[in-house]
Amino acid sequence: WLRLETRRATARLAQRVAASLRTGDLLLLSGELGVGKTFFARALCRARGVPSDVRVTSPTFALVNELPCDIVHADLYRLGATAEAYDLGLIERRDDVIMLVEWGTEHVAALGGGAFEVELEVSGGTRTAHLRQHAASRAGWVQAVAAACVAPDA
Repeated sequence: WLRLETRRATARLAQRVAASLRTGDLLLLSGELGVGKTFFARALCRARGVPSDVRVTSPTFALVNELPCDIVHADLYRLGATAEAYDLGLIERRDDVIMLVEWGTEHVAALGGGAFEVELEVSGGTRTAHLRQHAASRAGWVQAVAAACVAPDA
């Protein structure tokens, strides 16, 4: 677990994660409602080049937001069956973009498998992040991102 003492620390983690991602990657954001998934997504998108005048909001009702960069941002909170995730056609886009998905843990197979995950949690007023790799994702990702978070800024 990484302690995120401030919003700036959360944004810094999002920047480190953004730098580690490649086209074709699937990044899941998980955690309870209100824990900061959309804040994290916004910071990650800014780090990938989304201008500050472009709103980065949770696609809870639209389900999928296309952004002016290499990211497709989805929110699968309202989906029931995994078949609904297939129907969104995200797997067909996966090779061409970075897929950023809130509430996608149950739908990893429908999204093409091999995912990275950032789970955010707030307990006792302290925010933490847990980094995970799901099968067939790039080896060493968790360790590389965690090491970048403790390394001094250049």
